[in-house]
Amino acid sequence: MPGPVPHPLAPVRGARYTSAMPSPSTPAAPTLQRQIGLWAAVSVVIGSTIGSGIFRSPAGIADKLPGPVAMLSVWVVGGIFALCGALTLAEVASALPQTGGIYVFVRDGWGRLPAFLLGWGQLVMIRAASLGAIAITFSEYFHRVIGVDPIAPEHVMQVRVGAALAILATGTFNILGVRLGAAVTNITVLAKYGGLLFIVFIAFAIGWPQTGGHFTPAVPAGAFSTTAFGLALVSTLWAFDGWADLSYAAGEVKDPQRILPRALIGGTLAVIAIYLLANVAYLAVMPIEEIRHSKLVAADVAQRLIGPSGVVLVAVTVMLSTFGTLNASLFTTPRIFFAMADDKLFFPAVAKVHPRFETPWVAIALTASLGAIFVLLRSFEQLADAFVTAFLPFYAMAVAAIFRLRKRPGYNPSFRVPGYPVVPLLFVGSVIYLLANGFLNPASRWMTVGVFGILLTGVPVYYLTVGRRVR
Repeated sequence: MPGPVPHPLAPVRGARYTSAMPSPSTPAAPTLQRQIGLWAAVSVVIGSTIGSGIFRSPAGIADKLPGPVAMLSVWVVGGIFALCGALTLAEVASALPQTGGIYVFVRDGWGRLPAFLLGWGQLVMIRAASLGAIAITFSEYFHRVIGVDPIAPEHVMQVRVGAALAILATGTFNILGVRLGAAVTNITVLAKYGGLLFIVFIAFAIGWPQTGGHFTPAVPAGAFSTTAFGLALVSTLWAFDGWADLSYAAGEVKDPQRILPRALIGGTLAVIAIYLLANVAYLAVMPIEEIRHSKLVAADVAQRLIGPSGVVLVAVTVMLSTFGTLNASLFTTPRIFFAMADDKLFFPAVAKVHPRFETPWVAIALTASLGAIFVLLRSFEQLADAFVTAFLPFYAMAVAAIFRLRKRPGYNPSFRVPGYPVVPLLFVGSVIYLLANGFLNPASRWMTVGVFGILLTGVPVYYLTVGRRVR
């Protein structure tokens, strides 16, 4: 059986990243410092979320839901899903502002075995798959800019090697210091958000007056089914993923009780707004039948409105967007492995903090290395689908932890989720629907079974290793 769950406000094994005083007779061990302010925190949320999804997902979503209302509605539902999760985790994070984020919430809400499975899934599949999918998109657009066709069979491995190098480069930035990693995130956030706003502006100012928009028929026959909606929602959630990543670095956020809720909610709202505007802009310029077959819809929109220079603009925007997301992901998610190691659920060396740069350098190096390996072996579609399916259960557990934590004495968050318990229940119910849809749909059944099979292999690993220490 997993060990007892610690009191949410009691000292835990992961307390080394807090301000505990060292013994006078021993030198202080390097610790993670609270260096992230409000703007940097919001940038992490936006930078972790806006990556390749808004540029690659619309075609697949329009193919599954070939009607303007259905296409836009799935983005609205995905945004509500993300916002419900962000509102809930804003409360939990304000009460538990510790490095590790979702890992900590699952551990304190449900115990050490589920927390270990989260880390196991991150190690063997989730994080490497996410980094790989984002990096492949970056590399594809980089090769387009330099005049190399990334789709040509003879260039596939070249694209993957470029993706691996991008992962290793952003890992290096984050090892060299929190401020350097945050600076890269801030710059790329401004570039990617500004690039999307520019596309929206020209679509509304030039495209819509020319075409009158392509919003009719609003609901063509056969444009909607619950099964197709579920599959399309998975693609939408890939685009929205990242809204919770700031929580992984909660132990390095200044004044976390105030900043964490503001950044999680504000950043998520900013992403929802630009995603909805971008999709309306696409429909303002192109009919949905053309969007269905446009793998680079933003570039096609820009090309129609301002010519070949528009393609270059969008390609550069996508490169900056995906590179920034890689950087933000390699800033936040290695903190899971760091927290696990500090909590005696992973190799102790992974909890090392660099004496000069004050970063969890071993955890970052491990995450970057796994991502580089995965990207050399898998395609974008394989990586993205595996990531979303594998991480949904842990998102649901982290959000559902609020129901258990609220019953414990000493739980005193600085922010309370509005609409409790409906808001967290909406999130958990959506996850159950998506996973059930994945198991029942023949097109995704065996992939879903395979992903859960890999996650469950962590149970015997736990009891044969770290679980043996807890009785």
